[in-house]
Amino acid sequence: MIHSRLARGLRLRPGGTGRPGGSDQSDRTRRTSRTSRTGRTRRTAQPPRTLPRAVAAVLAAVLATVLAGCGDTGALHGAGATPTAVGPTRLWPQLPPAATPAIDYGEADTETVEGVTAPGDDIRALDPVAVVRAQVAAHPKEYTGPHAEYAETARLLADCGQPGARGRKCPVLRAYYRDLTGDGKADMVLGIRFPAHQLAVRVYTFIGHRLVQVMGTADSVVSVELAGREVIIRSPSTLPGYEFRTVWSWDPHQNAMLATRDEILRVGPPTPTGTPAPARSPSARRSSPAVPPARSPSARQASPAVPPALSPAAHRASPALSPAASTP
Repeated sequence: MIHSRLARGLRLRPGGTGRPGGSDQSDRTRRTSRTSRTGRTRRTAQPPRTLPRAVAAVLAAVLATVLAGCGDTGALHGAGATPTAVGPTRLWPQLPPAATPAIDYGEADTETVEGVTAPGDDIRALDPVAVVRAQVAAHPKEYTGPHAEYAETARLLADCGQPGARGRKCPVLRAYYRDLTGDGKADMVLGIRFPAHQLAVRVYTFIGHRLVQVMGTADSVVSVELAGREVIIRSPSTLPGYEFRTVWSWDPHQNAMLATRDEILRVGPPTPTGTPAPARSPSARRSSPAVPPARSPSARQASPAVPPALSPAAHRASPALSPAASTP
C-alpha cells in the first residue's frame, strides 16, 4: 500500500533523476505551476516584460507630441502689424486724356490670303509653302522688288520641297495646328526664317470661308510656345540676363490675335556692377524694315530723352501686314 502511494505521488519518468517531477524540464514546469490534489492547475504570476529602450524612447516622444497638441485651443494668433495700403497717385491730373493714338501701331492688322482655299475650310489640307508663296506674290515690294528687304527669303522658297541639303534651306518651318480662336477648329501657326536671324511667326484661320492671317510678327526669337489658346514668344533683350516675353491672344472683337501681354523678365544673373549694357537700340530689335517707321511700336515707347538701351519696345509687325494689304 505504501509503495503504491509513493509511485503515484512521485511518478518517476524515464531518464529522470529520481526526484519528484522527473527531469530538469519538470523542475522548470513546477516553478511556474503547481498541481493540487484535485488535479487543477494554478499558475503563478510572471515577472512583467520590459520594452526595449529604443522602442520606449520613440513611444515617449510620440506621447509628448500628442500631449503638447492638446494644449492648443485653436485660437488665432497675431501676425504682426499690417502695412498701410497705398493707392495709386495720378500724376499731372490737369492734362486732358488722349482720345486717339499718336501713331497707328497696326496691332489688329489682318490680311486675307487671296487664291488659297481648302475643302470644308480644313486648314490642315493647305500646303504651308503655297500660303507663303501667295503672300510673297501679293507683296512684291518687300520680297521681289529691286530694293526688297526679304529677297533672300523669296529666293529660298524655290528650295522648299527639294530633297537633301537644298530642301533644308527652305525658310518655311513646320506648321503647327491648334484652336486659338475658340471656334472648335484648328488654326495654323507658321514660322518663316528671315534674314539677320529673324523669325516671322504667323497665325492663319478661316473666316467666312476665306483664309485670313490674324497674327504676324517678326523678331529675333529665343523660343515660341503654344499654351492653351495663346502664342508665347520669348525674345532677347539688350539687357544681359533679361528677356522679352510677349503673349498673343485671340480677341473676338477685332478678329485678330493681339499682344495682350508684353513684359521684360529676368532669366539669368544680373549684370555685374560697373559692366554697361549693350547700347543696341530696341527699335532695331522690334521694327521690321518692311514696315513704315511711323508704325514701329518701338517709336511709341522710346522717349527721345531716354537712352535707347533702357527703353523696352513692344511687338513689331510682320512685313506681310502692311497698311495697303490690311483687311478693312
